[in-house]
Amino acid sequence: MREVAVQMDETTEPNISRVAMVMATIRQRIAGRNLTPGAKLPSVRAMAATVGVSTSTVVDAYERLVAEGLILSRKGSGFYVANLAAPFSLSEVGPKLDRAVDPFWVSRQSLEADDSNLKPGCGWLPPSWLPEDGIRRALRALSRAGSTALADYGSPLGLPPLRQHIARRMAERGMAASPDQIMLTESGTQAIDLLCRFLIEPGDTVLVDDPCYFNFQALLRAHRAKIVSVAYTPSGPNVELFAETVEEHRPRLYITNSAIHNPTGATLSPVVAHRILKLADKFDLTIIEDDIFADFEHTPAPRLAAFDGLDRVIHIGSFSKTLSASARCGFIAAKREWIDGLIDLKIATSFGGGPLSAELVYKVLSDGSYRKHVEVLRSRLSKAMFDVSARLKNLGIVPWLEPSAGMFLWCRLPEEADAADVARAALKRKIVLAPGNAFSLSQSAKNFIRFNVSQTLDTRVFDVLRETLGG
Repeated sequence: MREVAVQMDETTEPNISRVAMVMATIRQRIAGRNLTPGAKLPSVRAMAATVGVSTSTVVDAYERLVAEGLILSRKGSGFYVANLAAPFSLSEVGPKLDRAVDPFWVSRQSLEADDSNLKPGCGWLPPSWLPEDGIRRALRALSRAGSTALADYGSPLGLPPLRQHIARRMAERGMAASPDQIMLTESGTQAIDLLCRFLIEPGDTVLVDDPCYFNFQALLRAHRAKIVSVAYTPSGPNVELFAETVEEHRPRLYITNSAIHNPTGATLSPVVAHRILKLADKFDLTIIEDDIFADFEHTPAPRLAAFDGLDRVIHIGSFSKTLSASARCGFIAAKREWIDGLIDLKIATSFGGGPLSAELVYKVLSDGSYRKHVEVLRSRLSKAMFDVSARLKNLGIVPWLEPSAGMFLWCRLPEEADAADVARAALKRKIVLAPGNAFSLSQSAKNFIRFNVSQTLDTRVFDVLRETLGG
């Protein structure tokens, strides 16, 4: 194996320690392919002489790089560049999309934005809309709890009183589930992640709506699934296309929102629900029903899990939308014979449950003020929906439908404007938008944008849209 000489860069900053300089130089040479996998590094003495440092400095640098896994030590032979596998990159999976419309763009811009940014493209409520007083009361109560609640692992199934509370909430929406059919998770996203680990293998086909929540796509790509989609209508998926797609591709899973659909705000009709479940039974299809917007509804919409009885349908939810995104807590409701396997998987991937978050969520949900909070929230969202819809229409931005509840408006831009271009221009003005193709597997939503009405009340949003669209 040939030995590769390494010299210190003349541009290395003088305030960096000598050990760090040696490490940085080797990293640069490896990244630049001057040191390739398997190449032997100079001996400690040779390296020290070349760069003008002590042998102990080089030994320290080499040992730290070994600990990082960047180089290997072979007794009696020296140090070699490790044969590193390229890290898995989600951005390299799936179609090559413009960064402004890939499924991570909206999330990254929204999560990384500071308080000076406006975020009509994000998927959560402003902090001022959430029950801060109730959360602070719950935190004070938790501060007086015993050491077990504050410091110990929770059971993998999750806090019993919270699971009982969830079972009652589900029953109010026509879904029968006992507490032992409910497992708590760290979030709705973790719920889907666990279910994908449990139900599919890399290369399996999964069906989503078009458009659908963009993180469904990102998460499925992380699981190396093949994703297919079916067009969504105001009453649910297009049933004829759904039948053709499941017959042709035989997907293992279908992931959807049936109550308040993201991003369209549509509601599943009972007729469509029955036809989808018949097709699921015919083609042995499992359905994950994501119900994280349940508390936004004025009147409960049909649930697939209610018609199905948790046979082919797995029902999931979380509390981040109406309570707090910081208190990460979600749940999975499924048939009993699957819960035991999901518990094992949860232990393998995250060990015990998160009792502190579960206790916090339970205390807020069981506080009599939570129902009043939700009633006020629904009223505020209804008013925001009306106001934002009217102001968007004045700009020629037309809602695809007028949702009966929720926070999303799925809107078509005027004159075939490109939503990605509009989003880029708005971002320069510190406004984060959600361009349509981020939600569309078929890339057929080029001139759509999803607006979160609770985050679209600032006049600056409409001023920037007007200027960007040339109005």
